[in-house]
Amino acid sequence: MKFSATGCAWDSGGMVSEGRLELFRCVRCGNGALRQNGSSFDNGTEASLECTTCGASYPDCRGVPRFVPADNYAGSFGFQWNKHRQTQLDSHTGLPISRNRLFEVTQWSPRLDGQRVLEAGSGAGRFTEMLVTTGAQVYSFDYSSAVDANYANNGQNENLCLFQGDIFNIPLREASFDKVLCLGVIQHTPDPQAAFASLARQVRPGGELVIDVYAKRLLSLLHWKYVLRPLTRRMGKERLYRIICKAVPLLLPIAAGLRRTIGPAGARLMPILEYSNLKLPPELNEEWAILDTFDMYSPAHDHPQSLATVRHWFKSAGFSGMEVRYGQNGVVGRGTKS
Repeated sequence: MKFSATGCAWDSGGMVSEGRLELFRCVRCGNGALRQNGSSFDNGTEASLECTTCGASYPDCRGVPRFVPADNYAGSFGFQWNKHRQTQLDSHTGLPISRNRLFEVTQWSPRLDGQRVLEAGSGAGRFTEMLVTTGAQVYSFDYSSAVDANYANNGQNENLCLFQGDIFNIPLREASFDKVLCLGVIQHTPDPQAAFASLARQVRPGGELVIDVYAKRLLSLLHWKYVLRPLTRRMGKERLYRIICKAVPLLLPIAAGLRRTIGPAGARLMPILEYSNLKLPPELNEEWAILDTFDMYSPAHDHPQSLATVRHWFKSAGFSGMEVRYGQNGVVGRGTKS
């Protein structure tokens, strides 16, 4: 087996491995099987996946199969993650920030050999980088072109299959995964409840679903972003990014000083984000601040959720052993599919 240009495992003849391809389904007709078309990468033939039922074709573009149009509501995320491809990788910072968050939220073992894991909304692959070390077969997707950044970061791993897909119409067979993970994404979709329900359908009986979502509580809603977002989300992403790149270096020392003197509440007084509490060196703190300040103001959607709402989602989808609590990034939810 060799690793192909499409971010999935391919056999020596350039064809997608049978076990992997069986999991995919056509998103146009809903259930058609997919087959490889134009698979010879060595002679420059364009590769695609074709539905055996309705004939729909899904191209391989820049190394990843695409099941969604290039222009969509997640365009700002593609922009930011390709700009900051390595910013949040533990391999870049030298700190276990992403690893600690992943395993604290999921409570999973660092060894998941023989299991199949689905990661929804991968961004540039900060958690993908950790998941591939567990020995699991990892399927990871994003709605935006951030999958290109993830492929550049993690595409060399043979236990990783990357694709660009829609969380509301995932191109995979339902009930196929032992574990499904979605961190920092659901609040940025047009319909968080429907996004959750779609993820829940991917979990096999006895499997686990773990999410986190921004918290809907008074302190969160008093944040600067909800004051400024009516303006910033209508700006062109390039213009907004330029403004943030100029503002962050000026405001960062003040924000860090307020954090030191008042604590986390002090840092919230400024209209930017900063991470001196993570012990990042100054240049990386500025890099993270620019990225996450842009991430705060640019998305088309930002829909925080309450503890009660997330509990209702898990219960309605048939999960047991639920744990829903406040965590580092808002509301954390975990459950086992009955």
